[in-house]
Amino acid sequence: MSAGLTTAHSVVEPGRLSKRIATIVVVLYAVLTLLPLGWIFLTSLKSPPDSISYPPKVVFQPTIEGYCNLFTTRSRQTADYIKSLPPPSGSCEQIARDRNMVVVGTSNYAPRFLNSLIIAFGSTFCAVTLGTLAAYGFSRFKVPLADDLLFFILSTRMMPPIAVAIPIYLMYRELGLSDTKVGMILLYTAVNVSLAVWLLKGFIDEIPREYEEAAMIDGYTRLQAFRKVVLPQAATGIAATAIFCLIFAWNEYAFAVLLTSGEAQTAPPFIPIIIGEGGQDWPAVAAGTTLFLIPILVFTVLLRKHLLRGITFGAVRK
Repeated sequence: MSAGLTTAHSVVEPGRLSKRIATIVVVLYAVLTLLPLGWIFLTSLKSPPDSISYPPKVVFQPTIEGYCNLFTTRSRQTADYIKSLPPPSGSCEQIARDRNMVVVGTSNYAPRFLNSLIIAFGSTFCAVTLGTLAAYGFSRFKVPLADDLLFFILSTRMMPPIAVAIPIYLMYRELGLSDTKVGMILLYTAVNVSLAVWLLKGFIDEIPREYEEAAMIDGYTRLQAFRKVVLPQAATGIAATAIFCLIFAWNEYAFAVLLTSGEAQTAPPFIPIIIGEGGQDWPAVAAGTTLFLIPILVFTVLLRKHLLRGITFGAVRK
């Protein structure tokens, strides 16, 4: 055997066959995951008859009727009354008149969507803020019974939230927090703060204490060192934690149904009850779902680098 020939190979680098199999699996998983979302988007562009046709239509004439029905309320009128009206001022009015209906006002989807934004982002901010402070305390100070306290915090995630729905409903009714944005923000913060503490403690544990000690030797206070040294180092973990907390608060359904009915109702319990003429307005439901996915998608895409780094942070130690 010549001196330049070697049969050594890396035990870490995957082979060509392994890469192909992994690629196929990832592609199939991505297709299966995106297929329902794609079908929801296509349904939002269908007319009500096309949305319930059997077999399902893949090729159809796109229309914005679902989005018009989502944001407006309509009333059926006689043909003579419709003819007496002035020309329609927009596409939605024209679509309604083509079905012998007129637009009589706006729907409640926009206020419900705004409620979701306020409650989800507000509770995420509160949960991440409190979780960061608590995680820093557990990581840097000698807290009596720290392990027991951390287990107690974690145990609040083991119980299904719906199991305490009735006590929370009774408590909120007595405190006047039912159907209020403040009440929902407090509730989602309480549910998410345990997750935030456990995730952020692991990130802060990975930040060497020497950074803070050097800052305090230079004259920084503990709070200044936390703000100028620890927080920038923990930004990756904070971003990843914020995404997980936001996803829960954004999609939560059970508490929203039980504790809200109008003023503070969010989009998840409102979308399924969108009713059209003769039953469920599926294009409007699909349109509402499509729009509801956009904020969480944008937020995740903007923080995707932090999310990927946060998931793998500390996986390999030096």
